[in-house]
Amino acid sequence: MRSEELEGFDGEASSSSMISGASSPYQPTTEPVCQRRGLGGLRCDPDYLRGAWGRVKIAEVILALIAFICIETIMECSPCEGLYFFEFVSCSAFVVTGVLLLMFCLNLHTRIPQINWHLTDLVNTGLSTFFFFIASVVLAALNHKTGAEIAAVIFGFLAMIVYAVNMYLAVKKWRMNSRQQNSRQTSDYIRARTESRDVDHHPEIQRLDA
Repeated sequence: MRSEELEGFDGEASSSSMISGASSPYQPTTEPVCQRRGLGGLRCDPDYLRGAWGRVKIAEVILALIAFICIETIMECSPCEGLYFFEFVSCSAFVVTGVLLLMFCLNLHTRIPQINWHLTDLVNTGLSTFFFFIASVVLAALNHKTGAEIAAVIFGFLAMIVYAVNMYLAVKKWRMNSRQQNSRQTSDYIRARTESRDVDHHPEIQRLDA
């Protein structure tokens, strides 16, 4: 009799523990815990900075900034149109290229796939190359042979050369992507034509599908 009471007590205890465990809000879970990353998951891509694209972008930003600083140290000018134009070109190139560098370095361009970032970079490098060339030539023709103006012209031409290299790399990559896309479309077209011919030669496939 005593043993039966102990067995009944053990059964009630186990059932009550199961009920309390089921009703407890603190249940063990097998779902993975997401670890938060700093700045909303933004991470710098060191491979991009070490590669040719990252180095060229960094050189562009540095040269454009130095050219802008040199032109800002000039206190007197006559005429000033060439100086103002060079100032606008160097400042615009520094800002736009700096933004693109951050987009590619932090992989932010992958979050906005609606924009063709490689084409955007190609347009930016092409325009920067052209305008740096024009601004440097104009400033070289209209300067007063001061140290700041000569330095601005030198860094302007250096920036133009680096932007030209970036434009060459961008055009090369754009052509490569275009060829890959065209070859992919051609293979898909050939595959579709092959499948349609198989269906035409084997009409029983159509009857089975119907």
